[in-house]
Amino acid sequence: MESCESLGIELVVPEKDRPAPCCPHGPTLLFEKVSEGGAKGRRFYACSACRDRKDCNFFQWEDEKVSEARQLARDEENKSKLPPFTHREHCARFNKFVSLALHEKRFCAECQLLLLPGEHAAHASHRLTEVTSAQLQRPSVLLRPLENKKSNAQYLFADRSAHFLLDTLVTLGFKKVLCVVKNLEKNDEPMKSLLLDIDFRYAQFYSQGEFCHYNMFNHHFFGGEAAKKVLQSFLSESDGDKVVMVADPPFGGLVKPLANSFSLISHVWAAQHNSVGEMPMMWIFPYFFEPRILECLPSFRMLDYQVDYDNHPLYKHGKTGRKQSPVRLFSNISPRDIVLPKEEGYRFCSLCERYVWSLNKHCPKCNLCPSKDGREWKHCLTCEKCVKPSWRHCGACGRCSLPDHPCGFSKEQQGCFNCGSLKHKRKACPQKDAQRTNKYGSKSKKGKKSVFAGPIRKAKAKRKSGAARRAKKAAALLL
Repeated sequence: MESCESLGIELVVPEKDRPAPCCPHGPTLLFEKVSEGGAKGRRFYACSACRDRKDCNFFQWEDEKVSEARQLARDEENKSKLPPFTHREHCARFNKFVSLALHEKRFCAECQLLLLPGEHAAHASHRLTEVTSAQLQRPSVLLRPLENKKSNAQYLFADRSAHFLLDTLVTLGFKKVLCVVKNLEKNDEPMKSLLLDIDFRYAQFYSQGEFCHYNMFNHHFFGGEAAKKVLQSFLSESDGDKVVMVADPPFGGLVKPLANSFSLISHVWAAQHNSVGEMPMMWIFPYFFEPRILECLPSFRMLDYQVDYDNHPLYKHGKTGRKQSPVRLFSNISPRDIVLPKEEGYRFCSLCERYVWSLNKHCPKCNLCPSKDGREWKHCLTCEKCVKPSWRHCGACGRCSLPDHPCGFSKEQQGCFNCGSLKHKRKACPQKDAQRTNKYGSKSKKGKKSVFAGPIRKAKAKRKSGAARRAKKAAALLL
């Protein structure tokens, strides 16, 4: 997935005293268009949870004045998207539901709703199923997964991965697990859990002390202060109940707002203990997001453990999946303390002081186990680092890449879009907030594009028009 920044759109952290307008998913996020010349574009608000306007079409320019009539219409629309029952009402309905005889316990697969006997007739034309006690304990098995990878993406852990996570947390001495989405559900392990999820269907199964309606992209609690107090109470570690957070966000989500929300949760935990440290956390995400995650959360490290999903077409082992799942664990817990199962092909590297995949061989020249994707990497003497086994060193480019790569064009050679330097990227540019200069050091004139170095300009000319169209279409979806 391409990030907003690669498409010329950048997330902006707004000032604290300037509340953002709201859509049905809570406060929106502020974005800014950034041209290839580094010029700042017009800022706009868009939905925090949905990256596709088909799912949520909210859009507002930052400097746009919203009329009273439009605001009233927007408020009405937001109210119309509220769930039919409150969490308190769902809890009352659940207590009645569990007391019913088995033949009276019905679930509407179309409405995704537990039905009381008086409601059966209204759903007679829908597909109704009996509900067992085991299904009530594992609602993710009963509910239809939401598989929009840009907003919900409820891909469920394979039993192997779920058991590994739970066993690991118990071994590490944690008594409480804060689940930021998905299926580490009610189980027989000696652990208490609190689920934070934007999917309000779970309110049918969990009490107000076990579930909070929550948007992880803007740290918004739909239940207001009462829900925030539930989180604060759960994060307290009375009687030695150590707490850990496990987050499994949609892979199409932006890393920066996710990291910000997780940091805010960590701050709540620290406030409960008068601590300056971080809350123990595990973030489950594909390995190729490692640079962005570590940029936002430097204390995290990526582990070699490959997380599998039952209902994902690729991120699992087997005939329909990949040989190695690209999904990994990122954690601020010491890697040497997280024991990866030997029977699944992991071993302990005494030099790296962590558990690694069997094909991740330690490189004496790099002094680390370098593989990220599960394959055995090889060391390039010219690049002085380990690279993927399918890569070859290209003398013209001065780097390793795929054999059929477009020769002469390197992401490293793009340099900074802001000042033209090849020594850094725009994000690290010392002149990021200043007017852009061209390669000769003079200020660029308004309305004219600055001149880049010849090799870069030629490389850009070689780009295929199809790639440009795809990027333009992806950017349009964000807007």
